[in-house]
Amino acid sequence: MVENTGRLFSAMEGQDQDVEQELASFGPSKKKLKNGLNGIYENGDSTRKDCRTTNCNSNGEATTQVVAGASLIEEESDTGPIKEPVKNSDVEENEESSGGSNDQSQDADYSYMPGLNDELALLCLAHTSRAEYGKLFSINKKYLALARSGELYKIRRKEAIAEQWVYMLASGQFEWRAFDPFSRRWSRLPNLPSDSCFASSDKESLCAGTQLLVLGREIEGLVIWRYDLVTNKWYKGPAMLTPRCLYASASCGSFAFVAGGISATGELLNCAERYDPDSQRWEPLPNMNKKRKLCSGCYMDGKFYVIGGTGEEGELTCGEVYDSERKTWDLIQNMKPSGSRNPISQAPPLIAVANNELYALEASMNQLKVYMKRTNRWRVLGEVPVRADFNSGWGVAFKSLGNELLLIGGDRDASQSMYGYGISIYTSRPDPNVPEAVWRFLTRVGGSIGPFVFNCAIMAT
Repeated sequence: MVENTGRLFSAMEGQDQDVEQELASFGPSKKKLKNGLNGIYENGDSTRKDCRTTNCNSNGEATTQVVAGASLIEEESDTGPIKEPVKNSDVEENEESSGGSNDQSQDADYSYMPGLNDELALLCLAHTSRAEYGKLFSINKKYLALARSGELYKIRRKEAIAEQWVYMLASGQFEWRAFDPFSRRWSRLPNLPSDSCFASSDKESLCAGTQLLVLGREIEGLVIWRYDLVTNKWYKGPAMLTPRCLYASASCGSFAFVAGGISATGELLNCAERYDPDSQRWEPLPNMNKKRKLCSGCYMDGKFYVIGGTGEEGELTCGEVYDSERKTWDLIQNMKPSGSRNPISQAPPLIAVANNELYALEASMNQLKVYMKRTNRWRVLGEVPVRADFNSGWGVAFKSLGNELLLIGGDRDASQSMYGYGISIYTSRPDPNVPEAVWRFLTRVGGSIGPFVFNCAIMAT
């Protein structure tokens, strides 16, 4: 997906089957894109040449660099507000001497890709990697307006284009960071403008669409801070219908779900809600069968699951699943993975879904397990490469990353004491039918970053 936009134009010079192969990865839009690109092809060599060389250079003129998806980001860079495009001094002088139109009218007439109408150009740009957007939006004011509109993310959602980025806050950090697993590059988010109480309190996070929600406690009480990817800014709210902490959560598409937890007054909850990022509103869902806190959530088989936790009578081993069509919760007995040595101090169940299969990280044994749906049992898939047992599961991130599992934590062989060491990031594409999962090392981060992951959420856009 990262490179196929640029290769599309080169493919037009080859056989038609080459074009078909390139267009195949564009899914529902391939027919529309092919018709548009064939129109360029039929205009002759000069038009094709302009299309391949006229996209953008350092002076705001066109090259194929942006479309081709070449790596343009730094090892670590700030994701601050997008800068206004720099004017070409020669062009500016010519405009003044000739009394030409202003920059705004020039940008209005400038197409995203010469030879393509805006609809087709936007489809091509939507298939460009998110890692390129910072440079892409700095070309001119037309691209800058495109960035601020969020239109590309709407097209990506419609065309089922998604990249999973990791948003994380770890010990030794004061700002959130974003990690692109494909390019293995980091970027910083703007500082979260909360009070000192929120900065030092426990927080919980989840993503919905292009928004990262961070929930914690300020002096005034439980609050939500919302980071918007489109504007690259933090906003306060909206508050849940029932503010809570220690709840289960999951994301599906552009929606986020929460259930259970503890209210601001310490009441154990069984109520649930769904967040819609488009309307920026929370909607009530039916109550669960049991009140529970320190539980975990996931989305599987098109349904929201809540597993484990602590109820009114102690530890809960059951799970519940919400059926959106029937608007009811069904209990599933003995769904929680076993093996916790000390359920009082143990973290909520570390669960994640990959390829519609449920997996759990058993912290006390540093083991990966897979849930067998037919038998309602868990099977061990070998050990994990991080020290999940060091803090009873706290400080480790275990998340769904598309069809893979994401694991972030201190290395098992680093030391008996993890303090003073950074964190390592691994992925795995496990198969429930094989004896042991294989983990792939992505990167290790040291320096000021400590080994304890406070918060981690995955944004798929």
